Amino acid sequence: MRLVRFAALFALLFVSACATGPRPSTHNGQAFEKSHVAYQLDTGDVLRVTVYNDAQLTNSFGIDDAGFISMPLVGRVYVRGKTVNQASALITSSLASGYLRDPNVAVEVAQYRPFYIQGEVASSGQFPFVFGMSVRAAISTAGGFSDVATKNSVTIYRKATTGTTKLRAKMDDLVQPGDTIVVHERWL
Repeated sequence: MRLVRFAALFALLFVSACATGPRPSTHNGQAFEKSHVAYQLDTGDVLRVTVYNDAQLTNSFGIDDAGFISMPLVGRVYVRGKTVNQASALITSSLASGYLRDPNVAVEVAQYRPFYIQGEVASSGQFPFVFGMSVRAAISTAGGFSDVATKNSVTIYRKATTGTTKLRAKMDDLVQPGDTIVVHERWL
């Protein structure tokens, strides 16, 4: 039975690795060169953790300000900066060390952390992130441009492991969870 599951998992991974899709915009080499990097978890994300054959451990868990989720049996698990696959491996290892025999754990992002927009838009603030969202869609979410907004580029402040990065972005560039988008006033 395990061999059949392993073969099915291998086939699924092989097929998904062969799939290709549209590449993110790279008009500014520095700005969006890391768009293909696997999504890293952070405060504000909500994870859906599925422990197969154990409905009591299957639930959604929010990442707290310190970067932890709190689960029954294992307690706090540090997931900030990890991918969903790494988080799954950490939870599996924690459950396997004295709680469950051969746990099978899947982790997915149930809700991404929000993005922020400020400056020359109708309604500044925090908004829910939707996967694949462009700068143009983010501005629309905030009610559109004000009358005096620059309408061809914005500045995005993106948190990274080395600090915050300031990027110039065009309207069709992709937004990431946690980004702060600043729409500037145009100079007449």
